[in-house]
Amino acid sequence: MPAEPPASPEHPAVPATDDWQAQLRAKGYRLTPQRELVLAAVQRLGHATPDEVLAAAREESPAVNLSTVYRTLELLEELGLVRHAHLTDRAPTYHSTTAPTHAHLVCRDCGRVGELPARDLDPLTELLRRDHGFEPDLGHLTIFGTCRDCLGATGPG
Repeated sequence: MPAEPPASPEHPAVPATDDWQAQLRAKGYRLTPQRELVLAAVQRLGHATPDEVLAAAREESPAVNLSTVYRTLELLEELGLVRHAHLTDRAPTYHSTTAPTHAHLVCRDCGRVGELPARDLDPLTELLRRDHGFEPDLGHLTIFGTCRDCLGATGPG
């Protein structure tokens, strides 16, 4: 895997998860086992819906409930530890911010989710800034289409 470019205004560094406990406490929140389980599940699963996070967290503690997962995901997003994207018409999908900023590629045929590094969208970002005075949030960008495997199975067009 190629090395990521250093942080820049276009691709800011993301907060390290090793200090998430301090971030929680600094904002007046307690560190709870449920919060630890939810963050661990998001990091382990990659892109996951709240229901998927709940299932993973319940493997460790059956006492975790869906409302706790939603509240915790909202808090973790406020702290900059997770982000969400809408990859389907259903629940949002969450992922850890330890991954470099990326857009999402979703295959309409098989449902596979891929990641497109933000640097690959630099020409679009520059055009939006220059011509529209607009700063895009690439972590929320989802592009729907057909993946390479599905194209190979059916042929283009």
